[in-house]
Amino acid sequence: MKTTKGEKRMLKYVIIGSGGTGGALGGYLSKAGKDVTFIARGAHLKAMQEKGLEIIRVHDTLYLKHVNACSEDALQEHPDVIFVCVKSYSIDDILPFIKSIASPQTVIIPILNIYGTGAMMQKQLPDLYVLDGCIYVASQKKAPGVILMSGDILRVVYGPRRDQEKRLILEEIRDDLNESGIKGLLSDHIERDALKKFSYVSPQGACGLYYHIPAGPMQKPGKERDTFAKLVSEIALLAKAQNIDLGDDIVERNLNILDHLSPDMTTSMQKDIASHHASEIAGLIDQVIRTARIYHVSLPTYEMIAKALKRTI
Repeated sequence: MKTTKGEKRMLKYVIIGSGGTGGALGGYLSKAGKDVTFIARGAHLKAMQEKGLEIIRVHDTLYLKHVNACSEDALQEHPDVIFVCVKSYSIDDILPFIKSIASPQTVIIPILNIYGTGAMMQKQLPDLYVLDGCIYVASQKKAPGVILMSGDILRVVYGPRRDQEKRLILEEIRDDLNESGIKGLLSDHIERDALKKFSYVSPQGACGLYYHIPAGPMQKPGKERDTFAKLVSEIALLAKAQNIDLGDDIVERNLNILDHLSPDMTTSMQKDIASHHASEIAGLIDQVIRTARIYHVSLPTYEMIAKALKRTI
């Protein structure tokens, strides 16, 4: 889109994966008047096309009567920004679609739970510009066309890895996020910041799965809370082996995040496994142990949980 001198250009955003994460992110951007296209399927797509998008929040409901939503094969334009919000086990399925719509100027930002997703995607998309990123949000798809947010936090952290160039458009993305009520952080060390997020998500999922519990028991003194803390400490050891400093307060920081959750909150991995769906256990638990073996780091708590879950790694 052309702009006159001094006028801010309108970036075109595509959200691939319009469930809890993508629905919330795209919903806030859309409410602020940004150019957003949601990629969805099935009943969720039909509901968004016919009735719009409803985001149920802690204190109110955000209702977007009209949103731009379509299937993969219906999108013909090249966006400026692609937010990848699918689960890690769906990445391979969407790579051909990304190749078909992205130009070398398109900024691709995966905001998945799995650490290192951007670097992995970059190897498979060598001619494109793939960053790393993560999102802080507690949300899920409640019904077709309906997203439930169970917390007020909505923060996106993204940035180029140390071997990548930094483009001016990244600051425009940050500004758009902040104008939309989303806390956008353009990181100068995305490997560290993404691993900080992972150092919380992986331990909570692993601990919750091991004890078959929501957040509540981990919020009280006892073996569950101790296990969570040990898992965080082991991620910190693994980070140190990779010359990434998560800070001396990472256990305290993650316990503080945990303590502010709803006691009945469970991770998406726990929900998927309980529903007998595909899950991200390979990235949240198995990959941690594989990486530890590469760096010759001992992670006894992760090993204990993997053994109990009968993971073959």
